[in-house]
Amino acid sequence: MPKKSVREMSKLEKKHFSIESRVFHASFKSSVLLGLVAFIIGLGLYSYALAGQYVNESFQLSRNAAAALTKVADIVPMSEETMDIYHGLTKNELAETGSKAYRSRFSKISKLTEYKTALDVFNLFRKESDVYDLYLAMYDADTSSLVYIADPDEDPEYVCMPGDWESVEKSEVDHFLNWNGEGKLYHISNTEKYGWMCTAGVPVRNDNGEVVAFVLSDITLSNLFSGMRNFAIQYFITIFVATILLAYLFSRRMKKTIVKPINAIADAAEGYVNDKREGKINSEHFANLNIRTGDEVENLSLVMADMERELTEYVDNLTKVTAEKERVSTELDMATKIQESMLPNIYPAFPDRTEFDVFAQMDPAKEVGGDFFDYFLVDDNHLCIVMADVSGKGIPAALFMMASKIILKNNAMMGKSPAQILTDANNMICSNNQLDMFVTVWLGILEISTGKLTAANAGHEYPVIKAPDGEYELYKDKHGFVVGGMEGIRYKEYELSLKPGSKLFLYTDGVPEATNSNDELFGSERMLKALNDNPNAGSQETLLNVRKAVDDFVQDAEQFDDLTMLYLEYKG
Repeated sequence: MPKKSVREMSKLEKKHFSIESRVFHASFKSSVLLGLVAFIIGLGLYSYALAGQYVNESFQLSRNAAAALTKVADIVPMSEETMDIYHGLTKNELAETGSKAYRSRFSKISKLTEYKTALDVFNLFRKESDVYDLYLAMYDADTSSLVYIADPDEDPEYVCMPGDWESVEKSEVDHFLNWNGEGKLYHISNTEKYGWMCTAGVPVRNDNGEVVAFVLSDITLSNLFSGMRNFAIQYFITIFVATILLAYLFSRRMKKTIVKPINAIADAAEGYVNDKREGKINSEHFANLNIRTGDEVENLSLVMADMERELTEYVDNLTKVTAEKERVSTELDMATKIQESMLPNIYPAFPDRTEFDVFAQMDPAKEVGGDFFDYFLVDDNHLCIVMADVSGKGIPAALFMMASKIILKNNAMMGKSPAQILTDANNMICSNNQLDMFVTVWLGILEISTGKLTAANAGHEYPVIKAPDGEYELYKDKHGFVVGGMEGIRYKEYELSLKPGSKLFLYTDGVPEATNSNDELFGSERMLKALNDNPNAGSQETLLNVRKAVDDFVQDAEQFDDLTMLYLEYKG
């Protein structure tokens, strides 16, 4: 992608990044890719056909030579005698292959009439074909070698006398000795001495049906590679020329049917913008284009013309909507500030009290939320702590939250017990709750001098307690019904004894129910782990650790619920 915008480019850069240029490059690359695929397939088929031709020629030559040879000479005894001499040699004697001493052991074979007849037959067939060599030999499975019996080759470098042998691949030996008679018998190998060679043959059997030798023909594959090279050169030249021509013709066609109409639409859009900037009223920029391509580009010009005619009316409506939205945004901003001012927002909250440390924070899912917390001194020896979650979100929840907070605090300041506070608050809220909203509340009163915490739970999350030398753990208290749900509910309370160093962590369901993109919940276990990873952290650091754990879990997923937390440490 270009680093500059199209307006910052020079003419040469614009041409380089133009649609016409990209169409040409895409056409060229596609044609090259298609050509390569066709080349690979064509070369494979060509190679397969040519190799099959060589294999067939070599195999048929071996078969014809074997048929002719068996008619004019009895080569079975000669072959068996050669292999008997070979098998009777020691490893040291076999290692002398090609020497005069070694060949003298097989000298009587070369004096046989059958041997000379075999050479004459092989020479006759070699002159009438393009094979590299035609000979009689036998594979030995014990030594993985090819033992020559009659080879007409007179080249001193490659001549092989009876009994001469050379190592071959075990796969070749097994292939020839275990041939089931179906198809063509051949093997393709690549050796340092002969290069790429195709060896084909037919077996010679004795009266018992045992294979005693093979009439083999070697045909070099150099012609195959030469043909493949010539094929590749011709094909590449053809593809290159065709690719350039195709890319050029296609790009010219695209320029006429797409590039020019798109540029005309762009010019019309630029004229429209300039007129709007200068305050001119003109709704005919796109209608005058008269594009007749009969495709999506023409449809685009028609849609743009319709859009231009309707946009003027839309802009007028948008101005009114924007003004209304700004008014609502301003009111929401004021509501947010009002809600923030309703919650304790000074830390430390009680700088002159060293017996405890308390801190809380709320992150609403929308501009305003339904969660709230509170902590205040009922008297010099009693601290009231509240954590609550209103049903719903947004402005209705925020209004209900403010009313609930005031009612709870007013009842608490009368010196009532937590259970009585919730009971009376519930009755007051239910008496005029036309929207059937409710709030879950955990409320506790700490006797500062003794550490006794009296609490009541109206359908809220379990509190988390940490003993001075222990870990954060859920305290599964008994829940009462939600506040505002039903009039006449009576709540029960319980007592906890906080020793110096004990800590209390309160939260709303926005913490354990925080959800990631896989619809997995953060859960209470991850929350406890975040707390216990640094159990000695102070108030602000503790809430920061939990929030970071939630954010790392949720990542980019949207926050669906208010997230509120409170920390209390009793120091005694």
